Amino acid sequence: MVVRLTEENWAATRRYLRETGDRFAGLLTSPGSDTNATATWTVTDTAAHVATLARFYHQRVDPAGCDDPLAVPEELVASTIVDTVDSANEELLRLFPERDPRVLADLLVRDVDRILTATRDADPTAALPWLGGSRVPLGGLLAHLLNELQIHGRDIARPMRKPWHVPPQEAAPFFEMFLVGVTEYGYGRLLDGHGPAPAGRIAVEFRSDHTAPVVMAMTDGFVTVEEPGGRPDVRLFFDPTALNLMLFGRIGRARAVLSRKVVIRGPRPWVLPGFLRILRLPS
Repeated sequence: MVVRLTEENWAATRRYLRETGDRFAGLLTSPGSDTNATATWTVTDTAAHVATLARFYHQRVDPAGCDDPLAVPEELVASTIVDTVDSANEELLRLFPERDPRVLADLLVRDVDRILTATRDADPTAALPWLGGSRVPLGGLLAHLLNELQIHGRDIARPMRKPWHVPPQEAAPFFEMFLVGVTEYGYGRLLDGHGPAPAGRIAVEFRSDHTAPVVMAMTDGFVTVEEPGGRPDVRLFFDPTALNLMLFGRIGRARAVLSRKVVIRGPRPWVLPGFLRILRLPS
């Protein structure tokens, strides 16, 4: 198994999740809930979206302990892929009518706390079913929620002119535990709909100061995870905060590269755009 799920990064991810959840909730007690956070969502809409995920993940890890579960059809979970995440998010929002920012803050903190309580003695490597027939390690599920708080916290803080800083070590679990995890555990149909894939093999080595080095190799469109070794086509050195923002469309690739937060090297750097067209995230 290549995905790194250690006692240290599991404990760190849990700590970051609690702290970031509290920080996110703190934003919601400030004026400006009607301000647009994204092109389509206000601050309140964005907060409700994150709260739906916290509730959904609570009921995934602790179905007996979730006293107000969302009535999410399993068919929706199984059929959702990267390109239909927006529709699934709107359905979750429909099932979660609360829009009072202060109430949302309380609910979010409560669900994060219950997730952490329910998983205190759990195995972070345990596989859970996720979107599109994929499987994700429990540690990756918590890392995904952490990333949602980080990305959408930025969305909310910017128009409200509030500080929102995500240190690279706190952004690292999304790549190391979720993205590598769901790829290694099996991403099912999650990446369907990408169109013709580049022929042959493309190997990209990912390295940062906050994650273990790993290779993601795509062969005729199918992505696997490998230990570093040999000569990859691309070596990508990254700051985890910048990489996450780039992958979710919050900053452009050119900005990430020009800032030296993402450095691309290797004998075939021109194959990276084709690789990222397949291994993509909703933006």
